[in-house]
Amino acid sequence: MPLTAYRDPVPATARRTDGPTTAPNPQHPGLHAAPRTDLVLLGVAVAAVSFSAPLIAATAAPALAIAFWRNAMAVGVLGPVVLLKHRAELRRIGRRPLLLAVAAGALLALHFGLWLPSLRMTSVASSTALCTTTPIWTTILLRMRGHRPPRMVWAGTLLAVVGVVVLTGVDLTLSPRALAGDALALGGGIAAAGYVLLGAEVRRTVSTTAYTSICYSTTALILLAVCLVSGAGLGGYDATTWLQLAALTAAAQLLGHSLLNRVVSTLGPSVTSTAILLETPGAALIAALWLGQQPPVAAYPALLVILAGLALVVRASRSA
Repeated sequence: MPLTAYRDPVPATARRTDGPTTAPNPQHPGLHAAPRTDLVLLGVAVAAVSFSAPLIAATAAPALAIAFWRNAMAVGVLGPVVLLKHRAELRRIGRRPLLLAVAAGALLALHFGLWLPSLRMTSVASSTALCTTTPIWTTILLRMRGHRPPRMVWAGTLLAVVGVVVLTGVDLTLSPRALAGDALALGGGIAAAGYVLLGAEVRRTVSTTAYTSICYSTTALILLAVCLVSGAGLGGYDATTWLQLAALTAAAQLLGHSLLNRVVSTLGPSVTSTAILLETPGAALIAALWLGQQPPVAAYPALLVILAGLALVVRASRSA
């Protein structure tokens, strides 16, 4: 049923643990009740995922293989924790949250399968920018589900995306290969929107660890199948490449994605997906320092524009 007012589809909660969130009204935005810890964790998550694009660009392995290994390694780390502390929860999990978690994993596989190859076809900054158009698609999907985001959410989202465009520019003057990479990155951003929304729904009743273990396992299995079918090499790398894969898993996957999956249950998909736009200036800065890809002069004004857009979304979520 369509709502008459905006309700970011996450619960209000005073409980701050790894466990599921519960609330009398599951449609009420929880941002006003979330402690500052969640905002700090969101900042840490964005900083962690900012390492993703530069690390992927520097890693000498097929893009799909990188996507597989970052999820497979994450499952290897989470597996013992799940077996020791979350076996009972996994046995009790209902059919609906299980299916949604699997669907989220499939969308995450699609996200990686589209975005990672784009990093080899266009610049790190442009690929990251287009992939992080996620908040636009999140807001559109929320509207399609019957939610009515206030104008301030739309304005903040569009303002933040404008900041990203100012930072990265458009590859219209570049090669057809770069344009194809841009298209793949844009598709990755759309898939990420579905992943964020499904994750917010599952996290209402399932802990972060249990959810991410199911999600990452699904992603790893799908990407393994894709790698085997496409012939992407899954081994034979040198020690440096394996270290880069481990660093990517630790920073972007276990710290970045897992923290995003935790805070989305209280901050909401609109705020969380908009904050991910800060990955673009973060990735551009890291790429400049590490890969020598110097950011444009507009980098700092663009960062301020992105922050202003995020502030509007946060303000709208608080007053919804």
